[in-house]
Amino acid sequence: MSHRTPAPAPDPARRTVLRGSLAASAAALAVGGGAFASPALALAGRPSAAWGVQVGDVTAHTGLVWVRSDRPARMIVETSAGESFRRVRHHYGPLLGPETDFTGTTALRGLPAGEQIHYRVTLADPDDPRRTGEPGTGTFRTAPERRRDGVRFLWSGDIAGQGWGINPDIGGFRAYEEMRRLDPDFFLCSGDTIYADGVIQPSVTLPDGRIWRNVTTPEKSKVAETLDEYRGNFRYNLLDHNVRAFNAQVPSIVQWDDHEVRNNWYPGQILDDPRYTEKDVDVLAARASRAFGEYFPVSTPHARGTGRRMHRVVRYGPLLDVFVLDMRSYRNANSPGRQADDTTGILGAEQLEWLKRELSRSRAVWKVLAADMPLGLVVTDGATDFEAVAQGDPGAPLGRELQIAELLRFVKHRRITGTLWLTADVHYTSAQHYAPERAAFQDFAPFWEFVSGPLAAGGFPANRLDATFGPERVFVRAPERANVSPMESPQYFGEVDIDGDSGELTVRLRAEGGTVLFTQVLQPGRVGQ
Repeated sequence: MSHRTPAPAPDPARRTVLRGSLAASAAALAVGGGAFASPALALAGRPSAAWGVQVGDVTAHTGLVWVRSDRPARMIVETSAGESFRRVRHHYGPLLGPETDFTGTTALRGLPAGEQIHYRVTLADPDDPRRTGEPGTGTFRTAPERRRDGVRFLWSGDIAGQGWGINPDIGGFRAYEEMRRLDPDFFLCSGDTIYADGVIQPSVTLPDGRIWRNVTTPEKSKVAETLDEYRGNFRYNLLDHNVRAFNAQVPSIVQWDDHEVRNNWYPGQILDDPRYTEKDVDVLAARASRAFGEYFPVSTPHARGTGRRMHRVVRYGPLLDVFVLDMRSYRNANSPGRQADDTTGILGAEQLEWLKRELSRSRAVWKVLAADMPLGLVVTDGATDFEAVAQGDPGAPLGRELQIAELLRFVKHRRITGTLWLTADVHYTSAQHYAPERAAFQDFAPFWEFVSGPLAAGGFPANRLDATFGPERVFVRAPERANVSPMESPQYFGEVDIDGDSGELTVRLRAEGGTVLFTQVLQPGRVGQ
């Protein structure tokens, strides 16, 4: 059942964030040249943390803090229960240098569960530790150990896409500020965190004659190919003061999709795109993966040379495990998707076995499958090939659908309760319910898939559904034409609120501007959902 009710106000007993100090911190991060200018030095001659700070993959007792310096520096993190920092713990981080584009991440361990943590990051001159820059400050909540505390988080994706970059005339990436004010426990970024293949022009003329004006940088003036160009794409988003203020307050769980490398890429692809001098996608993907790992605090280890494994489980207390999938790195080539036997699929055989194993071990009430692509929505790649799972044939599973059928069958037969699929990618918001009585493949338990996005990109019409797994579109909000600018259509993000007493999970699909478009309440303890 859906109903249009606003989200409840955050519990002040647990969500004790000091807004004034955070606003001051955000202002300090925008020093020199205005909110949308390239961050300048906080103190001349000393290391600067003006690109902001961010926290990732927070659990009950751990977290990762990120920073970028403007020069070689030693990273030092202090944590405290209060913003006064009267009593602090020191966490000594790495030496930041050019090999990581002066970025670094420090692991925090032994944190108290379910508490507000204040932190500050100091960058020290490696030759003279007394010479330090202005600290970057932030706050976050650790995951609860007690079920009754509840959990609330947001999700979305698709940032700076289709040529719609940071527009100072409308206040930049405004949805980030709206999400910050909702004060979630964390943010799940569902991929397309950058558009490395998307050039940002100084201005774009809209259909009604208005002018969209972009902040531009050299790295966004062409498609990214070199490591430095990929790094510049990640830095671009940090030019926005809304993003930096959000990062300082809300920890993230981040995954990638295609645009971190190039539209619709798959391993082994050789490009025929004249914009690229490097035609081997595997070379581009290795550079993009390295830059991704440099610019986000992600808890997975390095793998495959310079790459970084993306798939992982973030355990957020007794109510929630987040299974972060990588539907990009292990997939087979995009094709018409009619194979009768496909063990590689979209996850790869090894990741599928990992996912089944971790799902069966999970004791969380809810198990969010964070997918960077939808299951039953038909996403094409050219005239004959398909980019996601579905390929438009409503019959029995074929191609990549075979792997998803295996997973859904496993969930049903192992009686794994509380699974929920969240994604972005298609640049609109919708809710799909999957049920075997409507499906060609019927050996699975009913489940829900929710889509939300874009967060700062062009909007697109709704994709058609593939009936193999019996999806029913319960709700959709999408533009009627392709690549509608954020000045013409609101941006979208979703909210998940898990009640600690009842275990009920409420999903809200939100539009920029404070509107709740759709609400769905799910009950705990059910197989599939």
